Amino acid sequence: MTRLSPTPASKLIPVLVGFLLCAVAAAHAGWETARYNGNDYVTVRSIKEFYNFDTMKRTNKHIVLENKAVEMRLTTGGQEVWMNNVKFVFSYPVVYSKGRYLVSRIDLAKLVDPVLRPQYIRRGGSFTTVIIDPGHGGKDSGATNRYGTEKAYNLIVARKLKAELEARKFKVIMTRDSDRYLSLQERVDFANRFTNAVFISIHFNSGGRGRAEGIETFTLSPVGVAHYGRGLKDSDFQAAAGNSQDSANIALATAVHSTTLLMTGRPDRGIRRARYSVLTGVRHPAILLEGGFMSHPFEARLIDNSGYQNTVAKGIANAVVKYKMATERLTATRR
Repeated sequence: MTRLSPTPASKLIPVLVGFLLCAVAAAHAGWETARYNGNDYVTVRSIKEFYNFDTMKRTNKHIVLENKAVEMRLTTGGQEVWMNNVKFVFSYPVVYSKGRYLVSRIDLAKLVDPVLRPQYIRRGGSFTTVIIDPGHGGKDSGATNRYGTEKAYNLIVARKLKAELEARKFKVIMTRDSDRYLSLQERVDFANRFTNAVFISIHFNSGGRGRAEGIETFTLSPVGVAHYGRGLKDSDFQAAAGNSQDSANIALATAVHSTTLLMTGRPDRGIRRARYSVLTGVRHPAILLEGGFMSHPFEARLIDNSGYQNTVAKGIANAVVKYKMATERLTATRR
């Protein structure tokens, strides 16, 4: 399938690969830290120095850090951050306090650093197996529209992705390969039977009164971070099995999200944090991709189109290869 309508970002690239090629190096071991509303923060200025950004520009509420390979755009008071024109959603807003711009320490440790320094992800590229989880199935249809059901589209794309990955010499396991119902716990238990794997759950979205469109990717919320769209609960401060892969989760999500956006040309809804059961319980690096909105008139037709389905599957497969090769290469350089 030829590329669809161009993305608003004129230089959209797979962020993970772009960062890997720039070989970001730490400039110093010190951090400027601060407390704000009971939380730990670091200054944007120290982020600039640590990750070797050449410039830091401020215009109204916007802050731009840039070097030859990476551009990071922040907004004071906002949680959206753009790295090489790919959208991420911070867990806490960027704040201005006492003459300094601040980013929460948890966003630095659990998002910024794994994306900018994936070579420090332990065993990041060591996997040989990809577990594909086509969401819903059987009595659970998921989202529906005039063209079909989400459960059917999830399975179609999963089968296409399986073929793409097997052509690239991966071992591929599917949680379901037919229209059957699996509980969330059954999916988790099945996935955890395997070793040296990554886990990709495939879904299509619905909502926004028919106006919402685009691709979004979810990774597990780190400890102390709420599920997307709700406030903190006491249980959010308890580590889940999936939190052992926090760094790999965000790096895998970056590769898949950015590459799928590049290939489909759909709007970027960002990489977000959530506590979906398949993300909390799976012990492998795990992501959940929402490949478009079945409730949007245009995207509903796209999702029903075999060419678009092929493109989504190929984008995910290409991203898995890039993630594996890049983390393997950089891990090797550290030995």
